Amino acid sequence: MGERVRLDWVDMAKGLSIFLVVTMYCAASVGEDTGQTGFLHWTIAFAMPFRMPEFFLLSGLFLTKVIDRPWRSFTDRRVVHYAYFYALWAIIHILFKEALVARDPGSAAASLALAVIEPYGVLWFIYMLAVFGLAAKLLHDIKAPQWGVLAVAAVLQMASIHTGSYLVDQFAEYFIYFYAGAVFAPRLFALADWTGSHIVPALGVLLAWSVLNAVMVFSPGFRMDPVHIEMGWGAIPGIHLALALAGAAAICMVAALFTRLPFMNWLRWMGARSLVIYVAFVLPMGIARIVLLRLGLDEPNLLSLLTMVVAIAAPLVLWWGVEKTGFGRLLIERPIWAHLPGTVQATAPNPSPAE
Repeated sequence: MGERVRLDWVDMAKGLSIFLVVTMYCAASVGEDTGQTGFLHWTIAFAMPFRMPEFFLLSGLFLTKVIDRPWRSFTDRRVVHYAYFYALWAIIHILFKEALVARDPGSAAASLALAVIEPYGVLWFIYMLAVFGLAAKLLHDIKAPQWGVLAVAAVLQMASIHTGSYLVDQFAEYFIYFYAGAVFAPRLFALADWTGSHIVPALGVLLAWSVLNAVMVFSPGFRMDPVHIEMGWGAIPGIHLALALAGAAAICMVAALFTRLPFMNWLRWMGARSLVIYVAFVLPMGIARIVLLRLGLDEPNLLSLLTMVVAIAAPLVLWWGVEKTGFGRLLIERPIWAHLPGTVQATAPNPSPAE
């Protein structure tokens, strides 16, 4: 499989991941406003085991290509890069929602201060990527054995830690997937290669996985709620971890198959701009939902679908406008002054998959 095709399936998987994340937030927010559930809730319920784990696994996929860099170069690429977008968009979100809409500058100031030590809102993912990159580099430099780290990270995930600190809790919950993405990267690329050249057997594997995942999610204990969905047996520690890793591998296989379908190229294109979508979808999502509700649209299926379309399209329109005009480029591209001295002078809004 050629290098461009290898990167194409990664972007395709990122597209699937960001699609699921935006869908989840749209369904939950509509459910909270209407008290009803729709078909997107069932889609998200099926994806619960692997939705966020897949995102972190993909983010760790190329870690080994940069982990040996000097600290300054690595920190600029894997820590400062994400910290910049987190800080910028946290300021935008907080000022818009709390200072402008809620007209509570005191609350906005408090939220800005807290956002330094606790991940803010939907941007928690970007915050944790910086933390995970820093942790991985430290573990690499002290020569911590990979299998030992994986074992400890797995125990942390299965322990269902709830300390009250979102930073600590999310680290315990998700570091295993980021680190597994780095450790198992060669096997995941081999799996994608095999999938692309063995389509019928791959489809059989995906069918078996989808049945097993559905059984584990919708088994006794499952509860559908407009805002918070609870899995059945899939929520059991250990089973949850296994389902997450299996689902992440399945998404990689689906992405490899999609690269063979030219009409799915839009998903690859979207995945290449997944960071832009992630940081910018919340505000248009909220505005669209509020406007549609005020227009009298409260049917959960149509409301969720239209809200999701706006939430995904608006960041891409922002990207297109910046590319065409050059205005507001710092919203999607880290400027030179936001790099550490002596490092590269420019980076795309999404780091190259090779890094």
